[in-house]
Amino acid sequence: MLFNELRKHHRLAAKRHPMYEKNKFGKYFMYFMTVFWAGYLIFFGTTFALSFAEAAPNMEPYNLMNQGLVFVFAIDFMIRFPFQKTPSQEVKPYLLLPIKRNKILDFLLLRSGLDLFNIIWLFMFIPFAIITVTRFYGITGIIAYSLGIYLLTVLNNYWYLLCRTLMNERIYWIALPVAVYAALAAIMFIPEKNCISDFTMNLGGAFIEGNILAYLGTLLAIACMWMVNRQVMVKLVYAELSKIEDTKVKHVSEYKFLERYGEIGEYFRLELKMLFRNKRCKTSLRTIGIIVVFFSALLSFSDVYDGAFMKSFTSIYAFVAFGMVILTQIMSFEGSYLDGLMTRKESIFSLLKAKYYLYSMGVLIPFILMIPAMVMGKLTLLGAFSFAFFAIGPIYFLLFQLAVYNNKTVPLNEGVTGRQGSGTGFQTLVSFGAFGIPMILYSSLNAICGEVIGQWIMLVIGLAFTLSAHIWINNVYKRFMARRYKNMQGFRDTK
Repeated sequence: MLFNELRKHHRLAAKRHPMYEKNKFGKYFMYFMTVFWAGYLIFFGTTFALSFAEAAPNMEPYNLMNQGLVFVFAIDFMIRFPFQKTPSQEVKPYLLLPIKRNKILDFLLLRSGLDLFNIIWLFMFIPFAIITVTRFYGITGIIAYSLGIYLLTVLNNYWYLLCRTLMNERIYWIALPVAVYAALAAIMFIPEKNCISDFTMNLGGAFIEGNILAYLGTLLAIACMWMVNRQVMVKLVYAELSKIEDTKVKHVSEYKFLERYGEIGEYFRLELKMLFRNKRCKTSLRTIGIIVVFFSALLSFSDVYDGAFMKSFTSIYAFVAFGMVILTQIMSFEGSYLDGLMTRKESIFSLLKAKYYLYSMGVLIPFILMIPAMVMGKLTLLGAFSFAFFAIGPIYFLLFQLAVYNNKTVPLNEGVTGRQGSGTGFQTLVSFGAFGIPMILYSSLNAICGEVIGQWIMLVIGLAFTLSAHIWINNVYKRFMARRYKNMQGFRDTK
C-alpha cells in the first residue's frame, strides 16, 4: 500500500510540475529514440546469431555470447552515466508521518530496479535466443534465458547505482569501478585459462536450462547489492536532512581579480562560486570532466577511435559537453535566489553575458586535452578550431534559449532527498539537438564538400554566432523578462 501511494505521489508531482507540458514533448521524442535503438539492438541480436554460427561452427552461438556477457554489461554500465540518474524522492514531508525512512528508500530502489531502461538489452538477446536457443530448448529456453539476462541487468543496475551515488559524493570513488573492471580485465586476458568467461558461459547455460540455483544465486546477489545501496543512501539522507556539510568550508575563494570588470565580473564570480561550492554542480563537472579526459586519451593514444565517424564524435562531444551539462539547467540553479537577482536592473542580462563568457572560455580545457591528438595527426588544428567555435556559437545559442523557458528550481546540494527532475524531457531534447546538429552538419559537409572545406564552413558559422553573441543574448534577456512573472512563480513552486 505504501509503495502504491508513493508511486501515485510521484506521478502526481510530475503532472503538476510547471514544466510538465514541455516535458511531454521531450518524452515523446525519447520514446521515438527508444524505438530507434530497440530496432538497432534487434538487428545486432540477429546479426550476432548468424555470424557466431559461421565463425565458430564447433560451438553453439549462445555459448559464445555467454562468454562475452562481461563486455555487454560493462557497456551497459558505461551508457547508464549519460542516460540514467540516481533516483531521488522528496523525503521531508514523509518524515512528519509515521513512516520508516527505510521504506521510502526501499521504494526508490524498487523503482530503480523496475526502470524500463533495464529491459532494453532484451531487444538484442530475445531475437538472438529465438535463432540459437529454440532448436534445443524451445520457447521455454527463450523465456528462461531472457529472465536470467533481465536479472543480470537489474544486478548491473544496482551496481551502477552504488558507484554513481558514491561518485556523486566523493570523486575518488571512481577508483571503485576502475579497480573492479581492471581486475576483471586482468583475470580475463593475463592467465592462459579465462575463468571469467567460463563462469559466464556456464551461468548463461544454466539460465537456458532453467536451473533454479542460477536464479537463486543471481537474486541473492541482487539482494546483497540492494542492502549495500540502502545503507549508503541512509547515510546520505541523514547528511542532507541535517545539513552536516554546511559547516565544512575549508577554503573561501573571493576571485578578487574579477572586481576590475565591474558587474560582469561580479556575476562571473557568482557563477564560479556556484560551480565549485555546490554538490550538484561539482558532481556534474567532475563526471563530464572524467568522460572528456577518457575520450581524449583514447583518441590520442589508441586506435579504438581511428575511424572518421568516431574521431568526429569524440571531438565534437569533448567541446560541447562542458557547456551542455550546465547550460541545459540554465537559470534553474539560480531559481533558489532569483528573487534577489531581480531586484537589480539589468542584472539578468549581465548574468547571461557572464555565463556565456565563462563557458566559452571553458572550451580551452578540451582544446588543451586534444593537443596530443593534434600532435599525432588524428585531429587537425583547423578541425579543433571549427569544433570549438561551433560549440560556443550556434550550440550555445541553442542552449541559451532554455533560459527563457526553464522555470524549475534545481536544488544546489540535495541529491537523494530532492524533488524529482520532471523537467528533464524537454532539456534532453535540446541536448540531443545540441549534440546531433554538429554531427549531422559535419557529416553532410564532409560528404558534399570534403573534410577541409566542411571544417572551414563550420568555423565561419561558429564565428558568425560568436561575434553576434551580444545581439542574441540581448534577445534571450528580453524574452526572459517578458515571461519573468510566470518563470518566477514556477521557481517558487519547485523550491
